[in-house]
Amino acid sequence: MSDKAPVLEMRNVDKSFGPIDVLHEISLKVHEGEVLCLLGDNGAGKSTLIKTLSGVHQPTRGQMMMDGQEVRFPRPRDAQEMGIATVHQFGGTYPLMSVGRNFFAGAEPTKGFGPFKVFDRQKANQIAVEEVQKMGITRITDGDRLVGGLSGGERQSLAIARAVYFGARVLILDEPTAALGVKQAAHVLRIVNEAKRRGLAVIFITHQVMHAMAVGDHFAVLIRGAIAADFRKGEKSREEIADLMAGGESMADLEANIDGMADA
Repeated sequence: MSDKAPVLEMRNVDKSFGPIDVLHEISLKVHEGEVLCLLGDNGAGKSTLIKTLSGVHQPTRGQMMMDGQEVRFPRPRDAQEMGIATVHQFGGTYPLMSVGRNFFAGAEPTKGFGPFKVFDRQKANQIAVEEVQKMGITRITDGDRLVGGLSGGERQSLAIARAVYFGARVLILDEPTAALGVKQAAHVLRIVNEAKRRGLAVIFITHQVMHAMAVGDHFAVLIRGAIAADFRKGEKSREEIADLMAGGESMADLEANIDGMADA
């Protein structure tokens, strides 16, 4: 791992909503060219953590750091301008818009002058297709194709390629494989590895241990808003990680409890 400061770091971050504490002393760091897998079951606090990283929520206490310097993100746009891109579960794409339009939504290239400027569809389509294909999505060859006709994995890949093109340094992926079949999920995992190869710092949020182990370098398990374990690749088995996510209760104990209930 590089001796450079982490691209993004949280130091003892708490997040409270009135009297309710949601995040407790979260300390995490991710370096360039590294995938940090944040594992947790439903209700573990993953959504609040994502929103805090991306500027939707402000930490109640603690520090956010980029490249060793403290930063604050009063708005999501501030986080985006610092190079933090969040791709949510369904890619944040618009089904009734074309690939080119989706790729440049909010940042459309234009041609012409003054009041005669119009959307440069040819340029948008060309760049969008090129960038998506660089990420390994060879099936997309027409920038005019409607995104609604793409698979879930292709939509995720389009959103990731867009983030990379617009200069993301930190890529936050919120359950990108949760609603996908085996083939599509494998495709997204290849895209995650490609983003890592390009030097991005990737935060991969998931509750699927196998997917995390396929791409992760560094792992953190979140339980009830706190980090229950923090470890590197190869330090824990799949079964140990699953036990941690279950709150420390082993799968064998859970199965025994279920069998006992069935016998009662």
